Amino acid sequence: MHNVVISGTGLYTPAQSISNEELVESFNAYVEAFNQDNAAAIERGDVQALAPSSAAFIEKASGIKSRFVMDKAGILDPQRMKPNLPERSNEEQSILCQMAVAAAEQALQRAGRTAADVDAVIVACSNLQRPYPAMAIEVQQALGIQGFGFDMNVACSSATFGIQQASNSVQLGQARAVLVVSPEICTGHLNFRDRDSHFIFGDAATAVLVERADLATSANQFDIVSTRLQTQFSNNIRNNFGFLNRAEALGPGGDDKLFVQEGRKVFKEVCPMVAELIAAHLAQNDIAVHSVKRFWLHQANLSMNHLIVKKLLGRDASVEEAPVILDRYANTSSAGSVIALHTHQDDLAAGSIGVLSSFGAGYSIGSVILRKR
Repeated sequence: MHNVVISGTGLYTPAQSISNEELVESFNAYVEAFNQDNAAAIERGDVQALAPSSAAFIEKASGIKSRFVMDKAGILDPQRMKPNLPERSNEEQSILCQMAVAAAEQALQRAGRTAADVDAVIVACSNLQRPYPAMAIEVQQALGIQGFGFDMNVACSSATFGIQQASNSVQLGQARAVLVVSPEICTGHLNFRDRDSHFIFGDAATAVLVERADLATSANQFDIVSTRLQTQFSNNIRNNFGFLNRAEALGPGGDDKLFVQEGRKVFKEVCPMVAELIAAHLAQNDIAVHSVKRFWLHQANLSMNHLIVKKLLGRDASVEEAPVILDRYANTSSAGSVIALHTHQDDLAAGSIGVLSSFGAGYSIGSVILRKR
C-alpha cells in the first residue's frame, strides 16, 4: 500500500466574463419583450407576467458578482440566451477536452511531471459532452498518456469522488499517478430565462494530479489523509437531459431538460448533511474541527458555505478559513471546490490540515482531508 499525495493542481479560466449588470440587462430585455408580446393574455390572467431581475438581487441571493463563460455573446443575446458553441468534427479536439488539457498541463507543470509519469485520467464532471468514446480517453490521447481513462458523473461532487477513485488506484499500486480533470460548461445546461437560476453558473476546468508520495517531487504537496463519500437520492436538483429524450413522446415544456432545483429545500437539507459528514469524517481520523486551517468548500451559494462552516466551528469563519471564489467564478459545479484549493493553498504552513468538500445533486457529498507537506 502506497501513501498518496496531491502534487499539483491546475485551472483553466475562459477568456470571457459576464457581470451581474450585463446579465440583468439581457434578462430584463427578454422579460420586457415577453410581457409586451403577451400583454392581452396577461391581462386576462391566462399568462403570468414575468418579473425583472437586478444585480443587487443576484448578489444578495447567491454572493455571485460575475462568472466566466465560454461564449458571452450568445448568452447575452435576448433572442438566444444560451451559449453559441458550434459543433466540431470528430477529427477536431472536443471543447471539453480542450479545456481539460489546459488545466491538466498546468497541474503537471506545478507537480514537475510530464505525461510519461501519469498512468490514468479520470474526467469527473457534471455534464459530459458525449456518452462515448469516454472524454477521459480523448484527454489521455491529447496529453500523450499511456495507460487508461474513464468518465464519471456525480454532479457537483464529481471531483471529490474522482479524487477518491484516483487515490485508491495509486494506493493499491494500479497507477503511479492519476489526473482527475473536471471540465465544466455549466452555462450549457442553464435556463437563462429563469429569474431564480439564470445567474447561478459559470464555466471553468480544473485538474488535480494524485500520485505516490515516495515519487512526488513538487514543492507544494498535500497528503491525502482520508476520503469519505455519501449519497442520498433527491429530486430537488435535477437535469433530465439524456439519450432517451428522442425516444420519449413529444410534448410541451422541455425546461426539465435543463438545470432545475428547489433551492430552499436544497439549502435546508444539504447544509446539515455536509456539516455532519465533515464533522464525522474528522472525528473518525482523530482530528479536532478547530484544528482545521482551511475549508475548501463547493462554491454554490455563499450563505450555504457560511452556514456549513458555522455549524462546524460554532462561529463565523474568516475568509482565510473558508476562502470564496464564488463571487468571480459563480457556481462551476465540480470545479468550484478545486478552484478554491488551487487559488488558496500556497500560504499554508507545513502540517496544516484542510478539508476539500463538494456537495450537490444526488444528493452527493465528498470530503477529502488533506495535510500540507
